[in-house]
Amino acid sequence: MKRITTLIIGAAAMTGFGLGAIAPADAAGAFGNWKRPNGSTAKTYSCGGKMCGKVVAGKGAGFQMFTGIKKAGGNTWKGNMKHPKMGSRMNFNGTVQYRGGKLYVKGCMIGGLFCDSEVWSPK
Repeated sequence: MKRITTLIIGAAAMTGFGLGAIAPADAAGAFGNWKRPNGSTAKTYSCGGKMCGKVVAGKGAGFQMFTGIKKAGGNTWKGNMKHPKMGSRMNFNGTVQYRGGKLYVKGCMIGGLFCDSEVWSPK
């Protein structure tokens, strides 16, 4: 009986039960400095338990891309975003996902009719 219990606990640790403890550490990796495809640097940081993001160097430096987007589960955040090329006059429904050490940033408007996305690499 002891051997069966040990096997069950071991199997649980190697499947989904063990992954829950890993997710928060992975999500923490989403915060920091990122290189955008245009060469500028964006910084993501925690703001009141949410995520904020700002262009800190290069083209568009000082532009606040998102403030207070909410965690939507796992390594994904959702909320309103702005695009540096369009200034502060346009809002996008945005998603930021941390996966494989990179940030996948996507913003859509008009019900998803128009979208733009970028993959940010660690700086």
